[in-house]
Amino acid sequence: MRTPVNVLVLPFRGTPEAGFEYGVFRRADGEAACWQAVAGGVEAGETPRRAARRELAEETGLTGARRWIKLDAHATVPARVFRDWPSWGAGVYVVRELAFGVEVGEGETIRLSGEHLAFEWLTYAPARERLQWDSNRTALWELNTRLTEG
Repeated sequence: MRTPVNVLVLPFRGTPEAGFEYGVFRRADGEAACWQAVAGGVEAGETPRRAARRELAEETGLTGARRWIKLDAHATVPARVFRDWPSWGAGVYVVRELAFGVEVGEGETIRLSGEHLAFEWLTYAPARERLQWDSNRTALWELNTRLTEG
């Protein structure tokens, strides 16, 4: 059963020419014009980091050991947009969204699940422009700042 917690996962990679690039995904459902990071729910008994790993594997085919960055960026999403909302009981109005960055190694290939129509690697400014949701843009800003200034 899904809990009222969501994860956001921003894949990134370093390139000699462009510095860092970030993976953005075009949704396949009713909001097909929407571009976002990998996102999904935390299941009962699952930690947010474990959910992030699972969602990354389900939506991109990427598994195995890699560098993860827990971001401070977080957001809330109205609970009623999730089909599981009625099962969470009275008093659950928002779902927390926790963000992570994950490094994708050179030569690794992203294989899209049925949740997405397209995927692109973009540098920071074009990726920020492409993303639909403020929470995604805030998490991207933090990740880019950590990578380029840290």
